[in-house]
Amino acid sequence: MSAIMNGLGTILGYVMYFCYHVLGNYALAILLFTLLTKVILLPVAIWVQNNGIKIVHLTPELNRIKANHFGDKDRIAEETQKLYKREKYNAFANLIPTFVQLVLLIGLIQVIYHPLNHIFHADASLIDAMVQLTGQLTGCDVDSGSVQLTVVQAIQTGQYTDTFQALPGMTADLMTRIQALDLNLFGLNLGDVPITAGGATLLVPILAGLAAFTLCLSQNKMNPLQAEQGMAGQLSTTILSVGIALFLGFFVPAGVGLYWIFSNLFTILQQFLLNIIIDPKKHIDYEALEESKKALAELDNLGGKKKLFARDPNAKREKADYKRFFSIVNKHIVFYSEKSGFYKYFQDTIEYLLKHSNLTIHYITSDPDDQVFALAEKEPRIKPYYIGEKRLITLMMKMEADIVCMTMPDIETFHIKRSYIKKDIEYVYLFHGFASTHMVLRETAFDHYDTIFCSGPVQMKEIRAREELKGLPPKKLIDTGYGVIEHLRAAYEQMEQVPHDRPQILIAPSWQKDNILESCIDPLLRQLLAEDRYNVIVRPHPEWIKRFPQKQEAFEQRHQAELAAGKFEFQTDFSSGDTVYQSDLVITDWSSIAMEFSFTTCKPSLFINTPMKVMNPNYRELNLEPLDLSLRDQLGRSVELDAVGSTAGQAVADLLADAEGYRERIGKLVCELMPNFGHSGEIGGKYLLHSLQEKIKNRKDD
Repeated sequence: MSAIMNGLGTILGYVMYFCYHVLGNYALAILLFTLLTKVILLPVAIWVQNNGIKIVHLTPELNRIKANHFGDKDRIAEETQKLYKREKYNAFANLIPTFVQLVLLIGLIQVIYHPLNHIFHADASLIDAMVQLTGQLTGCDVDSGSVQLTVVQAIQTGQYTDTFQALPGMTADLMTRIQALDLNLFGLNLGDVPITAGGATLLVPILAGLAAFTLCLSQNKMNPLQAEQGMAGQLSTTILSVGIALFLGFFVPAGVGLYWIFSNLFTILQQFLLNIIIDPKKHIDYEALEESKKALAELDNLGGKKKLFARDPNAKREKADYKRFFSIVNKHIVFYSEKSGFYKYFQDTIEYLLKHSNLTIHYITSDPDDQVFALAEKEPRIKPYYIGEKRLITLMMKMEADIVCMTMPDIETFHIKRSYIKKDIEYVYLFHGFASTHMVLRETAFDHYDTIFCSGPVQMKEIRAREELKGLPPKKLIDTGYGVIEHLRAAYEQMEQVPHDRPQILIAPSWQKDNILESCIDPLLRQLLAEDRYNVIVRPHPEWIKRFPQKQEAFEQRHQAELAAGKFEFQTDFSSGDTVYQSDLVITDWSSIAMEFSFTTCKPSLFINTPMKVMNPNYRELNLEPLDLSLRDQLGRSVELDAVGSTAGQAVADLLADAEGYRERIGKLVCELMPNFGHSGEIGGKYLLHSLQEKIKNRKDD
């Protein structure tokens, strides 16, 4: 490291030497030095300017990605990287100016602290002799970083001229040049450090802070990238820049602080010139930018207007839970839930473990209102912890447990990593939907899991096919079944079945882009309402209501007359699922509600073939038709998007007419796809207990 510092100092020393000998004044030399570095690095500044303009130019598209995949951080990150790659945008280019400034600062500190090396290029042995001699003469600390400045001061006093001239290798020319070195500016010694020298030198860090503040104000207006930062971003940048300037100004030689002042002022001028050379207004569609920001802001503010630097009300609680989690040793089984509603995917397994063992269940959730906290009040062996998404990354990296159960795919691939501390943790994946493994999830979704609790043999077949195709080590695949359907079926059988005067049709789409409500709801309603034969309920996805309130409002306004006349019902109360399971037919696109409805009630579903959600474009490599496709014609019928306005009505009539036939066929299908129906919790719980016992036994044997 010292070699790099010395090398950097040597290079910049030549530049400073040139500047000093041209002007004969150290302060003016620093001014010229700063100007030269700005001129030399102008091509870099132009590149950074172009890079900044490019990202602002791309911002409308980036905002559309954030809006289309609102809340799906992994998908947003994936689509953003695709955009950057396509547009050849370098996200790190804007860090170059900061890096260059840091390099120049470090180099300049070396130059000022070591003038004998970098300004006068004296022989190393002579420098060492001068340092030792100065220590003997003045009593200074020869190991001090500023000792060479003390040597210069000792020579310039003239008191020890003969003594220094007597040193081997000392020349009259070198003595003359050292004596001529003037580090003073208006009575200030530019070699002094303000925090120790005090006095007038304290003006230097203050002026450096003011220069940094002025630069930030100008950049917020002139720099195309910084101008698009939010108020919070601009304020934090200003605080950081001023803070660094003040800190550096107090703890480095005054000459470095002077450079910092000059550099900030020159940067203002440079940005003005760059905006003339490359006018941002010629490359950025500011109208489109503002529209995209407005649309995204509407989504961001759904949870209420956020105060600037508002304190997280759960921060203290999260910190305490984080500390409490790591204070407990010998954690055997840990469950992680992304949201409160995800407890249902673990419920049967946890209940089996509680009933058939004395294990403590450690349950991490990223939802502060997770139902598990209420459950834990009744069951003391459930230990819940609230850990937000950011702190979760660290917690997972430091995880210590025997088994970790999750419903989150793509560990290792995205934010959540396997433990760096304990390498033999068994990671178990549980499905939160009866779906394909190779189409609606990313190709590598399960590659870093050890064990998969499969909903049925079809999923097992798909996973094994991928392992064989890619040469992956085989995972443990446990055919548990799908407990959610088991609970729904049990609840449905207890539900009072109220016969309808007219068949009840439920339209329940997904929330992704181009769903039924955004692509074909109007012609679909015209088909269903034409003969006044059905009770029609439109029940949008909760996420669609949450993310796109403006679209909901537009829909209600468009159908105001029909809604007022009671032609159909628009249902936004999701507190009960009775509407779903008391319907005679569900119409959806790619929502999993169709499978849950049909598997629970044995009633048919109608599928509208809106654009398909495909997370793995290579899914056809397995030569296996995904469940999401094959089940559509087994659970009901599919209608092409462009045929909704002409055929949807007849399709509904045909499905209702064959209700008894579907009841029988879907009942058999459930038995085929979920052969362990009714035992998912038992199978999953038994496996976890057995695996844990084996781990404990192996530790004892070792």
